[in-house]
Amino acid sequence: MSSVASLKREVRVVVVGAGVAGLTTAVVLAEAGALVHVIAEQVPGVTSLAAGAMWGPYLVEPKDKVDQWGQRSLEIFRRLAEDPSTGVRLTSGIEASRTAEAPPEWATTLPGFRPCEPAELPAGFSAGYRFTVPLIDMPTYLAYLLRRLDAAGGTVERRRLVSLADAGPAALIVNCTGLGAQELVPDHDLRPIRGQHVVVTNPGLTEFFSEDTGLSQDLLCFYPHGDTVVLGGTALDGEGSLAPDEKAAAGILARCVEVEPRLAKARVLEHRLGARPARAMVRVEAERAEDGTAVVHNYGHGGAGVTLSWGCAEEAASFLAADRADRP
Repeated sequence: MSSVASLKREVRVVVVGAGVAGLTTAVVLAEAGALVHVIAEQVPGVTSLAAGAMWGPYLVEPKDKVDQWGQRSLEIFRRLAEDPSTGVRLTSGIEASRTAEAPPEWATTLPGFRPCEPAELPAGFSAGYRFTVPLIDMPTYLAYLLRRLDAAGGTVERRRLVSLADAGPAALIVNCTGLGAQELVPDHDLRPIRGQHVVVTNPGLTEFFSEDTGLSQDLLCFYPHGDTVVLGGTALDGEGSLAPDEKAAAGILARCVEVEPRLAKARVLEHRLGARPARAMVRVEAERAEDGTAVVHNYGHGGAGVTLSWGCAEEAASFLAADRADRP
C-alpha cells in the first residue's frame, strides 16, 4: 500500500510517539523493511484516541503540502474503508454554516458533493453542502494500526523519554511526539488546543453533521460509528488540561441536540479529551543529531493529524530511504 521504496537492507528505526502520526509512520517504515521499535508513554496516544474523526484539513498549514499529504491519506483511507475491521467507513453527511460561507475547497472534490436544499438544513443554518468522506472510529483504527505494525515485525515499548537521545542506538529516530516535542526538541512554537468529545449511544444516526464554526472555541459536529456517536466539541487554544469539563460537555450535548433531537434520548458512555499539537506550520523535516544520528520530525498537525497521517508518514519515511542511499 505504501508508495515508499523498499529499504535495501534492514535498519533499526525508533519511532517516538504512538498517536496516529507515530503508528502510521511506524507501519510505513516496517512494511518497507525497516526494523521498527516504537517508544511511547501512552499506547495508543490519548489525543488520537479522542479524535472524532472525519477526514478534512482543519486550520493547518502550509497549504500546498497539506493538500498533498491530505490527498494521499484520503486515497489510502478509501481503500481501508473496504475492510470494516479497520474502523474506517465512507459516510455521507452535511457540513453547514449559519453565515452562508463558501464550501471548503477540499470538500468540493469529494464524491457526492452538492449544495443542500433549504429543507435539508437545520433551523438557523443558511447554507450547507453534502458529500461523502472517510469517517474513522479511532479506538478501532488505532488497534488496527497496532496489529498491522506487529504483523510487519514492529515492536512497542511503553516508556517516557526525557530526550530524543534516550531513544537508544538507531539508524533513524522519528519524532512523532505531538505536544511532547515542546520539551524533547525543544520546540516552543508548539501550543495545545484542548479538545473534548462526548460519546453516546446511537439513536439511529447514519450520517454525520458538522458546522463550519470558523475560529470559534465551541464546535458542533456528530459522527456516527455503528452503535455509538461521537459528539463535539471544543477547541480551546492554549489549554492542555485533559480533565473532563462538565459544563463544556453539557454545551456539546445541547448544541448537538438542537440540530438532531434524537440525540436527546442517547445515553452518555464516555468523555474523550485530547490536546491538539498546534503549530504555525506542520513540521515534517530531517536533521542530524550531534552524534550523527538522522532525526526526522513529524509533528504539529493540530486538528488534522488523522487527515494528514499517511501523507506525512510516507514523507517522513522517504527521508530514511534518502539517508541510506547517501551512505556508502
